[in-house]
Amino acid sequence: EVQLVESGGGLVQAGGSLKLSCAASGFAFDDYAIGWFRQAPGKEREEVSLISTSNGYTNYADSVKGRFTISIDNAKNTVYLQMNSLKPEDTAVYYCAAGTRAAIVLVNPASGMHYWGKGTLVTVSS
Repeated sequence: EVQLVESGGGLVQAGGSLKLSCAASGFAFDDYAIGWFRQAPGKEREEVSLISTSNGYTNYADSVKGRFTISIDNAKNTVYLQMNSLKPEDTAVYYCAAGTRAAIVLVNPASGMHYWGKGTLVTVSS
């Protein structure tokens, strides 16, 4: 059974930091694009960041560049998202997703995702 289990969400003040984790199991971790999407209330889901498990190539949304860092521990089948300098507009449910490695360069990366986690809520207060 494929599982993506997110953790690390919570409430933080603007300017603070959080680190999200996503533990993956049930599929071959070594040749996927894996990472994070988010959906704020009343808004469409958007890509935050993806990483290739085979070569470490990364992609970031413009809104998080310089503030968020994605990383991966292949030995633990876990992907992380370090979020610094958080803003109220970062408030959203953050979803871990994994899919074809080509998805990392798609115009709509979500269309290439095969597996999704249930999400973890991040709330940034002003």
